[in-house]
Amino acid sequence: MRRTVFNEDHEAFRETLRAFIEAEVVPVYDEWFAAGQAPREFYYKLGELGIFGINVPEEFGGAGLDSHKFEAVLYEETARAGVQFGGSGVHVLLALPYIKMLATDEQKKRYLPKFVSGEEMWAIAMTEPGTGSDLAGMKSTARLSEDGTHYVLNGAKTFITGGVHADRVIVCARTAAPTAEDRRHGISLFAVDTTSEGYSVGRKLDKLGLKTSDTAELAFVDVKVPVEDLLGEENKGFSYLGHNLASERWGIAFGAYAQAKAAVRFAKQYVQERTVFGKPVAHFQNTKFELAACQAEVDAAEAVADRATEALDAGELTPAEAASAKLFCTEVAHRVIDRCLQLHGGYGYMNEYPIARLYADNRVNRIYGGTSEIMKTIIAKDMGL
Repeated sequence: MRRTVFNEDHEAFRETLRAFIEAEVVPVYDEWFAAGQAPREFYYKLGELGIFGINVPEEFGGAGLDSHKFEAVLYEETARAGVQFGGSGVHVLLALPYIKMLATDEQKKRYLPKFVSGEEMWAIAMTEPGTGSDLAGMKSTARLSEDGTHYVLNGAKTFITGGVHADRVIVCARTAAPTAEDRRHGISLFAVDTTSEGYSVGRKLDKLGLKTSDTAELAFVDVKVPVEDLLGEENKGFSYLGHNLASERWGIAFGAYAQAKAAVRFAKQYVQERTVFGKPVAHFQNTKFELAACQAEVDAAEAVADRATEALDAGELTPAEAASAKLFCTEVAHRVIDRCLQLHGGYGYMNEYPIARLYADNRVNRIYGGTSEIMKTIIAKDMGL
């Protein structure tokens, strides 16, 4: 079946990106993996390549496009090469939509040129120790000073992707107490400068997968945040957080499909080269059947991912559709990657093989952005159940 989601511009971008990955990432990726993060200077290279500015208006140094298809190409190409671009995904997929949606013209002039160049890397801090997905239960506070010039931020966050290298972090904090009627009331969003006094990065967390993505704990002790860095209106932060869930879940869904596709590629190559009992592993019927079944699942996931991409670009991807795409693609990836690892035998358990890293990287897809169980709840509610 011929794909129609990408055009000549996307394919030209794919060629450029593939060459960049082969030259700048693959030769040093083992070093990044051992260090547990990509080097900060790598993000300047992504800025020079134009990765960060695709969906940024031209007046701020971007390409002025309004499409997620270039991000989709990036997901496919990084998965194909068995690499990750560190914590930079949060910079574009999560942080940028909030800047575009909430920032004033003055804020955009300050934030976006440095965002595009990679001079300022962004992250977003929602989750707190002990609260997990219950964002309404957050304890971090931001109190307006008596002279009204700044907020005083106190609290802690955890599981913050990109948190080590971030230059600015969108921090969710309480500016008012919850009410008896609405415990979500009183949350606001701030673009916090990480060089501020009282701001500190705690542990760089040791994760099962996504080893090159810096994930950290953050702490705020009397951090002064200028009122000019409030994003959107005070106390309306919780409503803002729901606006970008569809695009976030699309990104996870498409990334999972791309990982599943890459797993089949890795397994096919391995079984054609690996010999047992005097024959390539690919010659055995079980190998053929396993890979054929995996390919069929990848084909289905590709169709779902492509359909979701078109809907997202058209502004028509509903929360339930995004949840369905995420649930399906992440569950397919789970099954396919596991079966492809099995075909590698003992070597599949070794981190020197991309399938092993892919297996670990993929596991979080069914957790972050909303667990598979939450996705089922959203879909069931949309069904009227």
